[in-house]
Amino acid sequence: MKTFNGKVAAITGAGSGIGQALALRLAEAGCALALSDVNEAGLAETARRVAESSDVKITVTRVDVSNRDEMEAWATQVVKDHGRVNLIFNNAGVALAATIEGVSYEDFEWIIGINFWGVVYGTKAFLPHLRASGDGHVVNISSIFGMFSQPSQGTYNASKFAVRGFTEALRQELEFSKAPVSATSVHPGGIKTNIARDARFSDSVKDVTSRNEKDGKALIERMFITTADKAAREILQAVRKNQRRVLVGPDAKVIDAFVRLVPSGYQRVVTSFMKLGTR
Repeated sequence: MKTFNGKVAAITGAGSGIGQALALRLAEAGCALALSDVNEAGLAETARRVAESSDVKITVTRVDVSNRDEMEAWATQVVKDHGRVNLIFNNAGVALAATIEGVSYEDFEWIIGINFWGVVYGTKAFLPHLRASGDGHVVNISSIFGMFSQPSQGTYNASKFAVRGFTEALRQELEFSKAPVSATSVHPGGIKTNIARDARFSDSVKDVTSRNEKDGKALIERMFITTADKAAREILQAVRKNQRRVLVGPDAKVIDAFVRLVPSGYQRVVTSFMKLGTR
């Protein structure tokens, strides 16, 4: 897909962050938009900003990506409203800080439901329509934490590693069947969004760090060095180049290189670093 002009893109988590930035960039390129989020106020704000800067067709729908029926109904409605759909950006995601031993099953199911099953539902609901368009692309947002693990992020790691494996297998299957659809796995580093602020935070985190919830979230936000707009531009460039995987942000590239250099040894370094933080 060399151009987005005249295409139709569906975006989950479009009410803020990367999803909102993708919407603005795609509209600028002449792409019609089907936007979804559970945050209706944020969704309305994204639609307003898009409408101010372009005249592309926009539809907005409140969708819980962890609800299979809602995702399938939305995909059907997008095609009804726009006539077709060429791209699905499975972008909606949440964060959870907790140890594996201390996390509740309810919180674990919550993060997997949104971060992984949301991607599965979005991919499977839209894939037949992408095939029918004759020029489709699946863009699944994983994370650098889909390639690198650390204490207190096991549940997030599990969801994002799953997205990576799912998307890489999908890409190969699409190529094997010579489908008119491709797929890209996206691995952002620290992006300036609300994900840390809105994250769930378990008391079990105190087992691996001395920081409370407020200080822990503040530290994470200080590590966000890439703007959502820059992330959106890099993601869309990766789609144009039909890349299998895209690392977003300089921190993601450094971490990826580190893990490649010491595939198992990096864990000792991370553990030692975390221990220093508790002193």
